[in-house]
Amino acid sequence: MIDVHCHLLPGIDDGPQTMEESITLAQLAVQNGITHAVVTPHIHLGRWNNEAITISHLMNQLQMRLAAANIPLQLGMAAEVRLDAQIMQWLAQDKIPFLGTYNGKRVMLLELPHANIPLGTDNLISWLLKRDIQPLIAHPERNKEIMRSVDKIRPLLRLGCLLQVTAGSVAGLFGKPAQRCARELLDMGAVFVLASDAHNVQNRPPDLISGRDAASEIVGAEMAHQLVTTRPFELVASQFSALNHSASR
Repeated sequence: MIDVHCHLLPGIDDGPQTMEESITLAQLAVQNGITHAVVTPHIHLGRWNNEAITISHLMNQLQMRLAAANIPLQLGMAAEVRLDAQIMQWLAQDKIPFLGTYNGKRVMLLELPHANIPLGTDNLISWLLKRDIQPLIAHPERNKEIMRSVDKIRPLLRLGCLLQVTAGSVAGLFGKPAQRCARELLDMGAVFVLASDAHNVQNRPPDLISGRDAASEIVGAEMAHQLVTTRPFELVASQFSALNHSASR
């Protein structure tokens, strides 16, 4: 399986704080059947001021440590970018790493605020799409406005956004409201991929299996498999020169 949203890099955001913790998370990912993981540290103005060059440096360090420990997890990199008008400047400065490409567009993992969908979100998304940047909305099922009514996400879907739902949400690990919303989005056919959004060992591990199995009850086993294999492959194949469909088993 391929995880397109996880926080494995040490000391860069609210994920693991030490290299040892990162290695433990990577071991858990492999045990969970994950062969490739795209690390996606937060880019959040005033809170986590990460950028492509620093993310790349730390990812390479972690990949070397994994190789030395014989942990067969291949890493790629992107970022979970908090919705902000500053995105336009960050793009001009090449500070944002992308997941990969989809239908000829570069894919950005875009995070909404947790409480609402701000006014003007549609304008920023339209601006991105006009510049061949494909927004992939991170964990919309945990946004309080969308939890109250999944219809709130429909305008973004009509614009052309893709949705990434957290596997743990489908399995009920983020509470009943998030689970209900995740399952409604699955039932609508609106979910493009599942990802772990792993942060730590205790309550947010790199687990795709539980979400895949829970999703299969709604969309069937074949589609659930696609949500953690085929579709993530479509997004990130350009990051992994040796990646092929055998990684999706």
